[in-house]
Amino acid sequence: MPDTGSQSVYLVDCDTDPVRIKISGKANFQNSACLKDFFQHMLGLGKVRFVLDFEKCATMDSTFLGVLAGAALEIKRKSAEGKLILFRLGDRNLELVRSLGLHRLMTVESGELPIALSSSSRALSCEGKSDLDSAKLALEAHQNLVKADESNLEKFQDVLVFLKNKVDKKS
Repeated sequence: MPDTGSQSVYLVDCDTDPVRIKISGKANFQNSACLKDFFQHMLGLGKVRFVLDFEKCATMDSTFLGVLAGAALEIKRKSAEGKLILFRLGDRNLELVRSLGLHRLMTVESGELPIALSSSSRALSCEGKSDLDSAKLALEAHQNLVKADESNLEKFQDVLVFLKNKVDKKS
C-alpha cells in the first residue's frame, strides 16, 4: 500500500464492489478535480457503488462536498442500485454534510467498513489545474450543492455569482 505521509491524498481501490476511496488530509478545491475525474471514469465503466472512508480526513470544503454531490446525483441518475456511502466522517465533517442536506442524497454510516483497501490500491494523481479549470470546477461543485438541496442557494449565492463572473472573464 502506498505511503501517504502527511500530504492530502485519495487512495482508491477499483477492484472492489463497492469501489473503495480512502481520504487522507484535507479534501478541498485544490485536490477535488482528480476525485471528480475518478468518479466520471468509474461511472463510465459502469461502477455505481462507492464507499468513502473519512477516518483520516482532516477537513473538507464546499467545493469537495459539491464534487461528492455531483457524483451522488449522477449515480442516482444512472442506477437505482447505485450508492455513495460515507464512513467514519467525524463530528465536524458530519456536521458539514448534514448542514448542506447531503445526508439525504448519500448514505452516512458509522462502525466498521465493509471492505478494506487491497494491495492494488493506488493514490490518485491530483496535479494542479489552470485558474479557469479550477474556477469551472468550483462553480459546478457549488451548483451541485444547490441541485442537491435548494436551501443551499441562499448559502452560496454570492459564491456562485463570484465564480460565474470569474469563469466568464477568463473564457
